[in-house]
Amino acid sequence: MYDLIIIGGGPAGIFAAISAKEKKTDIKILVLEKSQKLLHKVLISGGGRCNVTNGLLNPMDLDPKDLARNYPRGQKELLGPFHQFGPKETIGWFEKNSVKLKKEEDGRIFPQSNSSATIVDSLLLRAKLLNIEILKNQDIEKVYKENESFKVSTKDKTFIAKKLAITTGSSTKGFEIAKDLGHTIKKPIPSLFGFNISKFTLKDLSGIALLVELKIEGSKFSQKGDMLITHFGFSGPAILTLSSFAARYLFDKSYKAELIVNWLFDLSEDEIFKKLIDLKNTKSQKTLYSENLFHLPKNLWFAFLDFFDETFTKQLKDLPKKDLLILSKKLSSDSYTINGKTTNKKEFVTCGGITLKEVNFKTMESKICENLFFAGEILDIDGVTGGFNFQNAWTTAYILGQSI
Repeated sequence: MYDLIIIGGGPAGIFAAISAKEKKTDIKILVLEKSQKLLHKVLISGGGRCNVTNGLLNPMDLDPKDLARNYPRGQKELLGPFHQFGPKETIGWFEKNSVKLKKEEDGRIFPQSNSSATIVDSLLLRAKLLNIEILKNQDIEKVYKENESFKVSTKDKTFIAKKLAITTGSSTKGFEIAKDLGHTIKKPIPSLFGFNISKFTLKDLSGIALLVELKIEGSKFSQKGDMLITHFGFSGPAILTLSSFAARYLFDKSYKAELIVNWLFDLSEDEIFKKLIDLKNTKSQKTLYSENLFHLPKNLWFAFLDFFDETFTKQLKDLPKKDLLILSKKLSSDSYTINGKTTNKKEFVTCGGITLKEVNFKTMESKICENLFFAGEILDIDGVTGGFNFQNAWTTAYILGQSI
């Protein structure tokens, strides 16, 4: 008989086991992992570097409200938990366990080694020192509650525990177990993805990144930030964040929508037009090809002008105001047709999972089934790119472990 069985040997599962053992060393814990590899998602995250958390401006003086705004789903529920265990505590835990971390300019925090193996090794070493029992290659066939105990059956054996935690991420099996124990599952769908663009006119400019303002036409979703032009459409932090907040909207639209790009969001359309008129008046003998007025990447500026065929090859004095007005509109509200999400990489994050109103976020215990707990991505919580999804795992796992 175990005090706690944790199904799922990912970041939330391992950290929950550690948290529980650090709180009470004599508790008997078993972690069951389906695959041969523990913490596989940690190992491959961040291009093999592992974006542990996000410090935003200063992780040592961070308002939990500011942190929670980075979660399209789970903002309200995570506010209390972040007061208990946020980036400051995450950084402190890893540094206490001999992992030196570094903060990059955008706030993302990585191990100084630039290797996710450093994070994996620290977690597994701590689990070993705490005598946490971990079994791999455990394909669970059935989970049920009998009297006051949970029974977890694999092909070869049945394990019994007083309490059960499910930390299986976006695994279908985890959702099935939770559903069998009375929980409602919000259908998991992709989050954090790039946009495929129909008849993409900028594909030859793949690799250019710049600061823009984005809006999905006919919706409430908008975003400012760095966007990357790719051979298939758009990606980069601003696109990923926009896709995350608009994940369900875009899913319902079958990933077909109009994306409006404001290439010069610090200027209004009228201000852009006025600058073009002023340029026409002061440099009438020049062409727009020689006068990159807004300091856009040169090839991108040429692409905008080429879009109108030979219109802007004329000298500025020969350009009617209506042509400059058309160019102003393109620079301030350029429209692109989204036709699908990027498929060149498997989505790392999903939105969907255990309905949040069915979980007590002070303890991470189910409100439906006593002594059943959840942590990590199995919950209907997801964050934008930048370490926020791992922070959700560390936070909810910590609280789960402490409350056991």
